[in-house]
Amino acid sequence: MKRRIPHWAAQHLAAVRVVLVLTVVLGLLYPLALTAVALLPGLDRQAQGSAARTADGRVVGSSLIGQSFTDAKGNPVPRYFQSRPSAAGAGYDPTASGASNLGPENTVDLLPTPGDPSSGKPSLLTQVCARSLAVGALEHVDGSRPYCTEDGTGAVLGVIRTGGTVSSVVSLDQACPAVPFLSSYQGVTVRCATPGADYGAAAVVPVRGDAPAHPAVPADAVTASGSGLDPQISPAYAALQAPRVAAARGTTTAQVLRLVRDNTTGRALGFLGEPGVNVLALNLALDRSYPAKEA
Repeated sequence: MKRRIPHWAAQHLAAVRVVLVLTVVLGLLYPLALTAVALLPGLDRQAQGSAARTADGRVVGSSLIGQSFTDAKGNPVPRYFQSRPSAAGAGYDPTASGASNLGPENTVDLLPTPGDPSSGKPSLLTQVCARSLAVGALEHVDGSRPYCTEDGTGAVLGVIRTGGTVSSVVSLDQACPAVPFLSSYQGVTVRCATPGADYGAAAVVPVRGDAPAHPAVPADAVTASGSGLDPQISPAYAALQAPRVAAARGTTTAQVLRLVRDNTTGRALGFLGEPGVNVLALNLALDRSYPAKEA
């Protein structure tokens, strides 16, 4: 008479068989199948990270991840198109992809206070204002924006009322001894902000100023993308940079704009998103077509 395997042993053997089968199918055959598909012509480049190479074959980045084109001191290199700002780590860090998590109501700076390491953080508004001024200076255009002061901070007042009447006004994003962007508000002298002071009782009043409604510096030049890794800029930002790049490379703006058009992609599926210019691909095309005069 054939001896039957105990029920508990049969269950364990069945479990072992399932583990072995799933290990072979999911741990070996499935990855090999995906690898084979990834190596098919037309898919292999994306599967290998969409590496961007120079004319001599050196890998200098990925067309899917943005990067900075600055010198050792962080200054923009004139012969290259500049990417949009990044909030991913120290900038375009794939291991720290993310946004700043600052929103449109983040308008008041955390002014630097001695002994407080968490202070000294500019608001989103001040970051945008400062970036706009910097881009305007680099491209020789008007860098002013609504709700920004002339010195590149948020034009935001803290208004304190007593009995319905304005009794005190502070320029919240201009730390003393800065001169406030407004001398008075509703007949009350505007004071600079004292670091460490509590202005929680003040109503925040942004002041639009007389900057144009449509600034010369595009929005993507002063704001980071949600991932912090966006490799593209808008055609408007690329067009703004074209004269500077052309001058640095000893060619015409028209020739540079031709390369901009060649490296511009349209909306996904024809209607999703906006057209974009891949900065790395454009800069590599410039290096091939118009080597820079400078080292």
